Amino acid sequence: MTGEFEFQFPWVLALLGLLPVYALLLGKHGRLSALTFSSAEIARAAGAKARAAIGRLLLFLRLLVVALGIGALAAPRLANYHVETETPGIDIMLVLDLSWSMMAVDMGRPSEKLSRYAIASGVLKSFIQERPNDRIGLIAFSGVPYLASPLTLNHDWLIDNLERLHVGLIGDLGTAIGDAVAVGAKRLKAVPNSKSRVIILLTDGDNNAGKIDPLPAAQLAAALGARIYTIGIGVEQPCNLPAFEPATGKLKLDPNGNIIPTILLQPANYAVLGQMAALSGGHFYRATSQRELQSIYSQIDHLEKSEVKLRRFATYQPLYPWPLGAALALLALELVLRSTKYRRVP
Repeated sequence: MTGEFEFQFPWVLALLGLLPVYALLLGKHGRLSALTFSSAEIARAAGAKARAAIGRLLLFLRLLVVALGIGALAAPRLANYHVETETPGIDIMLVLDLSWSMMAVDMGRPSEKLSRYAIASGVLKSFIQERPNDRIGLIAFSGVPYLASPLTLNHDWLIDNLERLHVGLIGDLGTAIGDAVAVGAKRLKAVPNSKSRVIILLTDGDNNAGKIDPLPAAQLAAALGARIYTIGIGVEQPCNLPAFEPATGKLKLDPNGNIIPTILLQPANYAVLGQMAALSGGHFYRATSQRELQSIYSQIDHLEKSEVKLRRFATYQPLYPWPLGAALALLALELVLRSTKYRRVP
C-alpha cells in the first residue's frame, strides 16, 4: 500500500490561468470621491485614480481565496493503492511416513547423523514455505493415519504442527500407506471450490498395516479428483535401524557419540508406489539423498503451480476540506478588514 497525492479533477486547475485576468479586473481604479473640498487642487488629488498600499493586500487576499477555491474544486485526495492476489489455489495433502524405519541414517553425510525423517521434514518445511497461496494439510502415518493438520492457508501453524511430529509419536507400529492415502483423498474432497487436488506421499517402506490396500486407495483418490505424487526414500541396500527414544524421536548415541545399530532393515519394494502414481495421473520418484529429495519437491512445485492474478484497487482520503476551509477563512478576513480598519470612505 502506498499513499500518493493526486487531484480527482486535475483539469479544474486550468482555471488558475484566469487569475491574472481576475487580478486585472479587481485592480481597476474605483469611482471618484464624492466628498466636497475647499480647494479644487485637493479634490483633484483625492479623486485621482490611485490606490492605497492596503489595497494590494486586500487584492492579494482575494486572489488567494479564489486560488484555494479552485484547488478545492479540483478535489485533492490521498490515494492508497492496494494490490491483492487472486488465485484459485491448489489443495495439497502431504502424507508423511512416521514408521520406525524412518529413523534410518542413510541419506545424509555420516557426520550429520540425520535420519530419513529429519531430512524429509526439513524438505517439507521448505516446500510449504514456497507455496503461500495454496491450502496445505498434513497426515502422518505409521500403523494408522494421524491428521496432523487439516487443509489450511495458515502455513506458520502448519509448520508448527510438522515440527511437533517425530518417529514414535504414533503407538501403532507398521506402515499403513493405503489407509493414509484414503484419508487424505477424503479430506481433499471435503473442501469445496478446489481448482486442483494433490496428494504427495513420502514413505520408505511397504504397506504392511491398515484396512485398505495402496492400489484401491489410489483408485479412490483418482475417483475423487486427486493426483498422487509418490516418493520412495532410502538407499537401495540393507541398513541398520539406529537405537532411538520413541518418546522423543531422538537418536541414542554411545559414549563416543556414535550411532547404536539395532535390527537390519531391507530396502522396500517401490513398484506399488509407481502403480499408485500411474492410477491417479501423478508421478513416482526415488530419493536416496537429501539433495535428490529437495530436487523432487522442487519438480513437484513447478508441476503444480497456482495461477496468481493481481487485483489493484485504491481507497481515497479526501483533502478538499483543507483548501476550502482556508479559502473561507481568508475570505472572512478580507471582509472583516474591508468593513472595519480598511473600510473605504465613499
